Amino acid sequence: MPLLEPRPEALRPHPEPGHSPAFDRVGEERAQGTPEPLLGDLRRLLGDDGENAENTKNTAGGKVLWKISDLVRYASDASPYRFLPQVVVLAEDIDDVSAVLSYARGQGRNVVFRAAGTSLNGQAQGEDILVDVRRHWAGVEVLGEDGARARVRPGTTVVRANAALAPYGRLLGPDPASAIACTLGGVVANNASGMTAGTSRNSYRTVASLTLVLPSGTVVDTGDPAADEELAHAEPALCEGLMALKAEIESDAELVARIRAKYALKNTNGYRLDAFLDGDTPARILRGLAVGSQGTLGFISEIVFDTLPLHRYHSTGLLFFPTLSAAAAAVPLFSEAGAPAVELMDGNTLRASVSVAGVPADWAELPKETAALLVEFRAPDEAAREADEAKAREVVAGLDLVAPVASVTNAFTRDARTSAGYWKARKAFVTAVGGSRPPGTTLITEDFAVPPARLAEACEALLELQERHGFDAAVAGHAAHGNLHFLLAFDAAEEEDVRRYAAFMDDFCRLTVERFDGSLKAEHATGRNIAPFLELEWGERATELMWRIKRLVDPEGVLAPRVVLDRDPEAHLRGLKSIPRVEAVADPCIECGFCEPTCPSGDLTTTPRQRIVLRREMLRQPASSRVNDSLLDSYGYDAVDTCAGDSTCKLACPVGIDTGAMMKAFRHERHSGREERTAARTARHFALVEKSARLAVAAAERISDRLLESVTGAARKAVRPDLVPEWLPQIPGAAARRLPATDRTSAAAVYYPACVNRIFGEPEGYAGPSLPEAMVVVSARAGRPVWIPEDVQGTCCATIWHSKGYDSGNALMANRTVEAAWRWTDGGELPLVVDASSCTLGLTHEVVPYLTAANRKLHERLTFVDSLVWAADELLPRLTVERRLGSAVLHPTCSMEHLGDTDQLRRVAEACAEEVVVPLDAGCCAFAGDRGMLHKELTASATAREAAEVTARHFDAHLSANRMCEVGMDYATGGRGYRSVLLELERATRQG
Repeated sequence: MPLLEPRPEALRPHPEPGHSPAFDRVGEERAQGTPEPLLGDLRRLLGDDGENAENTKNTAGGKVLWKISDLVRYASDASPYRFLPQVVVLAEDIDDVSAVLSYARGQGRNVVFRAAGTSLNGQAQGEDILVDVRRHWAGVEVLGEDGARARVRPGTTVVRANAALAPYGRLLGPDPASAIACTLGGVVANNASGMTAGTSRNSYRTVASLTLVLPSGTVVDTGDPAADEELAHAEPALCEGLMALKAEIESDAELVARIRAKYALKNTNGYRLDAFLDGDTPARILRGLAVGSQGTLGFISEIVFDTLPLHRYHSTGLLFFPTLSAAAAAVPLFSEAGAPAVELMDGNTLRASVSVAGVPADWAELPKETAALLVEFRAPDEAAREADEAKAREVVAGLDLVAPVASVTNAFTRDARTSAGYWKARKAFVTAVGGSRPPGTTLITEDFAVPPARLAEACEALLELQERHGFDAAVAGHAAHGNLHFLLAFDAAEEEDVRRYAAFMDDFCRLTVERFDGSLKAEHATGRNIAPFLELEWGERATELMWRIKRLVDPEGVLAPRVVLDRDPEAHLRGLKSIPRVEAVADPCIECGFCEPTCPSGDLTTTPRQRIVLRREMLRQPASSRVNDSLLDSYGYDAVDTCAGDSTCKLACPVGIDTGAMMKAFRHERHSGREERTAARTARHFALVEKSARLAVAAAERISDRLLESVTGAARKAVRPDLVPEWLPQIPGAAARRLPATDRTSAAAVYYPACVNRIFGEPEGYAGPSLPEAMVVVSARAGRPVWIPEDVQGTCCATIWHSKGYDSGNALMANRTVEAAWRWTDGGELPLVVDASSCTLGLTHEVVPYLTAANRKLHERLTFVDSLVWAADELLPRLTVERRLGSAVLHPTCSMEHLGDTDQLRRVAEACAEEVVVPLDAGCCAFAGDRGMLHKELTASATAREAAEVTARHFDAHLSANRMCEVGMDYATGGRGYRSVLLELERATRQG
């Protein structure tokens, strides 16, 4: 079928009437990207191969990103600020970092380090050289047989590190709500904590040692026994200055007492002055100072954590109160009962959370005054859990709840799914509330801490202050630790709104410090929005010490200026970003970055957040703009063509933004009427297309891979890569001409072999029945025979058209197949079992918007069952396993994630193999039907980490349940022979 011919102009946005360029738009002078001599200097310095400079499409080719689209996509993070860097460097190792720092010192330039970009205060943004330390900086090494320590690289997410520790019954202390996306370099640099960390489990308390690259380029491993000796040799003035500051601080008893008191609360505002009290050598002092330094004192290239026990026995309760103050007053009761997590949510938070999948819709009707506490007890064993629950029942019995539970006994649940739903709603606080903000407004997230005993008073004061300044904020927080978060929305383009926000911040900071002696930053670190208020909290003496620390460690001021220390009283008002309205599907995005770790193209071109960020910049620009021209030149490949369309971003986004759907819509917009008609004609005659494709694959089996690669490669150059698929040696041979014969009369289900399994056979080297044969045989063996309709050829789940944005062909095929399914299943009497997870997803969900009204009613009565679910639930209980493999590795597909049947994949595999492994870095393979043949660099990038895990050891079988995903993983792993788990189930249960 024909593929789209990209037309960049079709992607140009169409602003609403009355649109005017935004105040913070990128200027025309920046349209060409990084200026000389900066670009040339860095490329020569880092040995950049220049591919990135020559090829406007491939942003993965070099270490130096220079296009205006590169700079724009790195200009935003989860904060309300936006600063355009001059250049972005993808540092690969410490040598690259040291070289950039040396260059910056010599040229009087600044450097900012950025990892996940989940910072809420602008720490990950800079106006000069921005260094990406996420892409090449992931990795976890569990130390010791008991996992008591872990060595982690800074680009590793908290979730990924904890997944590596889980088999040892251990985890990290910090547990921020953004754990799915935030990286540990940022966690340590900001001293992030989270729901249970408090002041005893945060980074400062649990980092055993770290490796720090100083602004001078000196590398310090604070865990090395020789660290102080080597540091004294390399940096004698620094060592002398650190010890002098220690002596000065310790000689001031009043200051020492003040420092200890400040850190009795959660506090990440400014530098950790207690590092001088806790460290007795320069290296140990530097370890403490680096934690929470926000990238201003050096680059943290490696961290060794002391891990903590993973208590697997949970009891969780969600309790509703009539007012925020009433909920806050109950917090100490649960803390005294031993609950490590007591989370507070006000009425605005609860009502906004209905946008989160699984949250009850009736929360939207809760009175504004309502508040809730999410309380969780965690125990090492069953006996301890029962004791915790007994204490919890005593507390609940004395509470006046708005929606009392049926009985005190039922206040807390052990059900993991229910508990996960509660936590999903809580962790979505920023995104859910931000997504419901008025269109076009900027979101401010603040957090502060007060003595826990004064939490209720602080809540009342905060609500009064917000009302006085005309804000209707949402409040949530780690109540057990006196830590509250609140969100404000205002229009950064309106001077009056900015003045109102500035007045609120002045009053809020004075209230927190003068009334409660609290922390202006409990866990999000100083950042740009609290830097002007640092002295208000710490006083002149302590603040001057922090300035001296900065001058001592970074005398040239190379690193992250204005992030922690800034004497400008209005610094927090500089760089506020506008939020232009974009396509409705993406407009709720607050640029939090939760979507990025799941994105297959994140290490190649752009992420979902960046696709939206680039779109917003287009709408900041005037109708005719050289900047927009440059952005559009890149957007086709960087955003649209290399989006796998897997929509795993929707699963990761707390409010379900589906950027993949937006990219498919853009593909549709680039089609001409002729292309749409041709695609529809292909759908209309798909039986012939299917037969021709099978014959072509059969013919290709008699031609060498080298010749096929040469022919398709030449065609791609002559036409264009987006139009001609590239032949891959891992493409399997042709399927059998005929499907297995089956009987309709005794069938327990209708079996729908997906078109891909009607065209392609099994992987090279596989000896056994085909997938359709295995499905028929094993179902009969279990006493649940299936029937294959005689007229299945020529039908399809429509994903071929849907993924490419061909609406006409998509609608034609979707309606044809649903009508056929209605006939095959006797009006929904029998389930329809589909043997490819992507096709199950397509038939279950993706076809629905394209069905006629009549066919939607038919669809509602049809039951689509993925073959994995059929095998796990219907076949396995009725089968006898005769033989098992030693080991098998699984590839859960993105469709399985959407369908929620990855557990069934594991269950079937565990019946077939003694050891079953799901790689910790498993994710979407990005093969996406045929996109892996159009852009094989996409699959190579998306699978790199998973493939490294798979190829690091031997497995007896490599299993999945989606043919083209298996081809993609074969390509990624050098031909490991991925095949359907159903083939292995048939072999494992075969007699004889």
